[in-house]
Amino acid sequence: MEREQHVPIDPDREVTVCCGATEGLNLALLSLVNPGDRVLVFEPFYENYLPNLVTCGGMPEFVLLEPPHWHVDEMQLRQAFQKGIKVVILNSPANPTGKVWNYDELKLLAQLCLEYDAYVITDEIYEYIVYNGKHISMMALPGMKDRTIVVNGFSKTFCVTGWRLGYTIAAPVLTEAMRKIHDFLTICAPHPLQVAAVTAMNFAGDYFRNLAQDYRRKRDLLFPALEAIGLQPVLPQGAYYIWTDSRSIDRDGEVAARHLAQFAQIAAVPGKCFSCPDRDLVSGLRFCFAKKDSTLEQAVQNLAHFKVQLGRQ
Repeated sequence: MEREQHVPIDPDREVTVCCGATEGLNLALLSLVNPGDRVLVFEPFYENYLPNLVTCGGMPEFVLLEPPHWHVDEMQLRQAFQKGIKVVILNSPANPTGKVWNYDELKLLAQLCLEYDAYVITDEIYEYIVYNGKHISMMALPGMKDRTIVVNGFSKTFCVTGWRLGYTIAAPVLTEAMRKIHDFLTICAPHPLQVAAVTAMNFAGDYFRNLAQDYRRKRDLLFPALEAIGLQPVLPQGAYYIWTDSRSIDRDGEVAARHLAQFAQIAAVPGKCFSCPDRDLVSGLRFCFAKKDSTLEQAVQNLAHFKVQLGRQ
């Protein structure tokens, strides 16, 4: 945080090491949210957020962001805050859309949080997988250090998803609350993995640049193939997912995903998994390109063959 975001942190009083970012998110919610509190969720959202809210009794307040720009509308945001938002969940770079929040968007959100006395839980697990510009943490914005809980981990940056090693950064009073929950939830994260993570955090800058470049190359391999079959993919700014429309296959993303699995041997996640449960029909799909080159190359071939089949229908 000090090196990348220029935010001074006291490791003894403001950092909690936990068993993955998933635990970190739950610690943050359980420390801030009482049953019935409203929590702002930007849709499409990472699918774990809703079950996480169930555990603490939080009530999701959805703000829909539309492709391809995922623009944040000030009036829509303000209307949501006027309903009494206690906490905002922010994911940047975002799963499933690849949206990276820019400074102006973060500034607007910060101003509303200060005006309406709200906190932000910011999921920054993809912070180093950014293709243009640089990741900005909400904690770095004026007035937001004490109102932000950063949730992060090592799974994506260092390709160790099975280690389940994450951390939170927050003001001492919030950290104290999260540590109490953490102690009775998991007690601690495995010590040997923490030692390894310290080594990884001191990797040279080339490692982080190469990581983003490698995923950019994979993105640029899959993206044209999705475009070629009419899925209207949205070029992600970060993370390693591509969001598409499904209507060139079927207006229902769930039906389209089944067709892709059956006839192209490609697994895509239906957009409904990332949407408000009240929506009957979501025409969206999420593709993941964090795969071996050989897997992506086979997928491109399968999609080309699938395009021919679509043309015959």
